[in-house]
Amino acid sequence: MDTEITEARGQCHCGSVRFTAQLVKGLASARRCNCSYCRMRGAVVVSAPVGGITIEQGEDTLTLYQFNSMTAKHYFCSKCGIYTFHQRRSNVGEFGVNVACLEGLSPFDFDDVPVMDGVNHPSDGAAPRGPVGHLRFVPS
Repeated sequence: MDTEITEARGQCHCGSVRFTAQLVKGLASARRCNCSYCRMRGAVVVSAPVGGITIEQGEDTLTLYQFNSMTAKHYFCSKCGIYTFHQRRSNVGEFGVNVACLEGLSPFDFDDVPVMDGVNHPSDGAAPRGPVGHLRFVPS
């Protein structure tokens, strides 16, 4: 596995959404998060700058999910349900890209993935906790 790759092609499970990601720090940025949402999702993600994701196909197929502070933007394929990437709450200038969507990679390729403490996120402050999310479709 080439941990210093700078670009990766990706897609959802059904292939409706296809994209290219310019990676920040290659695969060395791999991590998980323990917040209520990420814990259930279980994805390993790598970093890409906000301008570093090019959607080549299926932009109109993406669905957006937001919750709690409504800062992070989690994108899914509306056909197969696969989480592709999200704009981070901890750094809105970056996307977290689902490693499982990237060609030639699997979350099982990583031996030791750091876990970020999303349960005690510094942006929360006095933000309400609990199921305050919503689901909406990205306009086509």
